[in-house]
Order: sequence, then structure tokens, then C-alpha cells
Amino acid sequence: MGDAERLMRCDLHVHSRYSGAATVPVLRHLTRECYSEPRAVYEAARGRGMDLVTLSDHDTIAGALELEALPGTFVSEEVTCFAPSGGELHLGVFDIRERDHEALRARRRDLEAFFAYAAERSIPVCLNHPFSALTGRREHDDLAHALRGATHLETLNGMMSAGSNERARAAARGARLASVGGSDAHTLASVGRAFTCVRARDRGEFLAGLRAGLTIPAGRSGSYARLTADITRLAAEACWDQAWRARSGDGTEKARLAALVALLPFTPLLPLVTAFTYADEQLFAWRHFRRHARVQTPSTRRRPPMIGAAAPGTPTP
Repeated sequence: MGDAERLMRCDLHVHSRYSGAATVPVLRHLTRECYSEPRAVYEAARGRGMDLVTLSDHDTIAGALELEALPGTFVSEEVTCFAPSGGELHLGVFDIRERDHEALRARRRDLEAFFAYAAERSIPVCLNHPFSALTGRREHDDLAHALRGATHLETLNGMMSAGSNERARAAARGARLASVGGSDAHTLASVGRAFTCVRARDRGEFLAGLRAGLTIPAGRSGSYARLTADITRLAAEACWDQAWRARSGDGTEKARLAALVALLPFTPLLPLVTAFTYADEQLFAWRHFRRHARVQTPSTRRRPPMIGAAAPGTPTP
């Protein structure tokens, strides 16, 4: 007899140091998206009750490959894609191989080709934080394009507010997409804050359930306090990392350290910066959800995809 079936947990949206430079203007020259080592993320996730661990770094699987030999892991990625208007979308892809990473990356400016490849390979595709302002401007049809091709929608993001997550849940219901949860952690403190449950006995059954859309988001939404705490941690980690690099680095590294030190007197203003960011996120989510709800038509809706998809690891000709 095998292990009894139970609700297995996995944080499907978590970053490591491989996610690269910050995307926010000005900060992109000073800090990274995340400073966490992949192994530290793995240990934090397992320590917080995650049965399986994956990384969804921005446009790379380097960190996930570092964990591939550890028990209870699989390779994932958050791909930066572009709608026909040029609007940016973040799409999580799960249980992929190196050749999938290369093929999807090559198609990220052609959504139809991207979704067609993923469907051919039975790769789950999740539209992450659909109502977030952090991906930049959003045209009228961008969300509709993504919802027509995605198989899942992130309805519980551990950094987004409860209101933003509720709007994502409504969009998932309207599009008839499976819902998932992830922490969107950029620091170790937030790993496992939100996650996805699938009734399964092992990794293979979890991934099969994920493909079939038999997913249950769980955990907590974000808040102003959580955002402020994480940005403060990132600022501290940036200073520590740059100080270490400057010891043996060139003039560029030392200049970056000097810039960070120059900003230290302004750290008490961080709560004001995060307050503005948090308020902007709420306004963006409210405005774009209203637009989405107003224009949604039955033709944009679809039944949950991938039911009966090939088992994980099944080769595709």
C-alpha cells in the first residue's frame, strides 16, 4: 500500500537571487529582485510545511536547476511575455525541461505561439497577479489575450492585497480557469505565505492534479505592513550584498555601494514610498477589474483546460 492521499502543498510563486535586477526605475541600478540562495529558499519552504518546492524566477531556470537533485522539487519559471499591444504579462510555467525554457523564451513576444507550445507539451500556464500595476501599462485587450491562452490564474498572491486577490478570483470564475496560490516571495521571510494544495500522494500525482486544474489556493494575502517589511529587508540585503562585492570589486561596485550608503538617511521614508505603491496598486486593480468586467463576453470564457492531460514527464513527439 502506498502513502495515503492527502492535501499536498507547494508555493508556486517564489523567487531566488537568479531573478536578476529590480525592475523598478532607479532601483534597477542598485538592487536585485531577490537575494535569497535557492537552497535557502528550499529549506525555508520545507520548514514552513511545503511538501514540494519549486522556484519561479524571472526568465531563468538556473536556480530551479540547482534544486533539481533535491527531493520534492520540480522546475518552474516566471516568463515575462508581451501582449500584441506591447503590454507586459507575467506567466508562470510549471514542471518544465530546459528545452521548454528555451522554446517558451523564444515565443514570449508571440502569445499565440507561446500558448500553442505550452498546450502541445501539456505545460500548465498561470497568469500571475493579473491586476497588478507593477507590470506597467495595460491595454484594453491584454488581459483578455492572456485569459484565452492560460490554463490557470493566480488568485491568491501573498504580496497582493485581499481586494486584488478577490478580483483575480472573480476573473478566474468568469474565464473558468483553475486557481492557484503563491507567495511571490522576494525575501525568505515571505516564503510559503501563500501556496497551492492538490489532493495527492506524491510529486507525480500533485503535478497531474495541477495539470487537471484540481487546485486549492491557501494562505494569506498581502498587506501594507507586509510590503513595507519586505522592501525594508530587501534594502538591508542590498547594502550587505554590495558591501561584500565592493571589497574585491571594481569601481562600478564601489560606486553602487556609495549610492546605497547615500540613500540610507532616507530609509525612514520607506513607509511613505510603500504607502504610495500600495495605494497605486489598489487603484490600478479597481480600475482594470471594472474595465475587464464591463467588456467580458461569453466568447472570452473557456472550460478548465488540461483535464486528462498527459502524465508529468510524458514525452511529446
